[in-house]
Amino acid sequence: MTKASSDNYDVAIVGGGMVGMSLAIALAREHMRVAVIEKTAMPAQLAPGFDGRVSAIALGSQRILDNIGAWEHMAAHAEPILDIRVSDGDTPFFLHYDHHEVGEEPFGYIVENRYIRHALQTAAAKLPTLMVMEQCEVKSFESSGAFSTITLSRNDEKIRARLLVAADGRHSPLRKIANIGAVQWNYSQTAIVCTIAHEKPHGGLAQERFLPAGPFAVLPMQGNRSSLVWVEPNERVQLYLELPDAEFVQEIRERVGDYLGDITVSGQRFSYPLSLMHAKTYVGERLALIGDAAHAIHPIAGQGVNLGFRDVAAMHELLTERFTLGLDIADAGTLAHFERWRRFDNVVMLATTDLLNRLFSNRIIPIQLARGLGLWAVEKMPGVKRYFMRNAMGLTGDMPKLTKVNK
Repeated sequence: MTKASSDNYDVAIVGGGMVGMSLAIALAREHMRVAVIEKTAMPAQLAPGFDGRVSAIALGSQRILDNIGAWEHMAAHAEPILDIRVSDGDTPFFLHYDHHEVGEEPFGYIVENRYIRHALQTAAAKLPTLMVMEQCEVKSFESSGAFSTITLSRNDEKIRARLLVAADGRHSPLRKIANIGAVQWNYSQTAIVCTIAHEKPHGGLAQERFLPAGPFAVLPMQGNRSSLVWVEPNERVQLYLELPDAEFVQEIRERVGDYLGDITVSGQRFSYPLSLMHAKTYVGERLALIGDAAHAIHPIAGQGVNLGFRDVAAMHELLTERFTLGLDIADAGTLAHFERWRRFDNVVMLATTDLLNRLFSNRIIPIQLARGLGLWAVEKMPGVKRYFMRNAMGLTGDMPKLTKVNK
């Protein structure tokens, strides 16, 4: 994916994953010179074994991907989410969202991460001002005047950029180089992720059951397939991962029920330890953090990558405005505006997912009763319910322009 290089860039983005590459594409489409610095080989990200997860792309995020020219390359692999059902274990309490209650568009789409990555790489390859530096890392950087000077691991090569962006994940090496602290803790939980094939169609229904061990989600994929995100305490995960296929399928059936008919596991099993992380600041001198480098949340609501895409849309809007006017895109005021814009949204989602996980992952009777009544109350309050549905679609709050309407 490497194109003709230059020593000077408007923006250098560390991390060529879904969020980092989305920002790179969005800015390069505005004719900014963009460098993406990625430690892995880009083709490796497309292999089935690289990342076994799917992403729930909220409608607002789908609009972002469409507006930057990436959605067309993944649309054929996207399954619409038409209904969402949230239930509290084996109790009679549940909450059901029907997309018809808020319009004709789906809540969002389920897309395998490898197809998202492929689509982004395809879109990036068409942009002459976007350069991807594969199998390369940042050793150090120094900000002075109008640029940051960045030293790379590849032969100590140096490049300069007006803005350096960390999009290199929750364990962000660049965040650590910048000495930006973070609030973080482990949940002592791990998500088991796999794909199942089933006899009956899912009808676009996404289910999330709150079980005492953790949430159990069934996410609709194309065809008669679904992705499972099954959260268990760390100490029990290896047991499930090592079960023979027949016993593993039986464990799944006990949790899924019989609405999908006969079930088989398709492909390998993956596991991902769960933790919370929130950077103490999102910005520094000619530096900004986005996506999981700034905030990493529990997957209980499936909103992690959507927060990252909203970071992309907000940064695109602020930088494009400055760039078009010929102003410094990374002055302190612009970066402070980005942090103010995104921090509240991210903090609310961090707190919400953390509270939901703690509230539902227990067997305390009074709490069970209270949360059941809470689900029942929302189900019976149409106005509140519609707000939660629009929130799940990524259509609430201070929305960047890229999330509002398709171009």
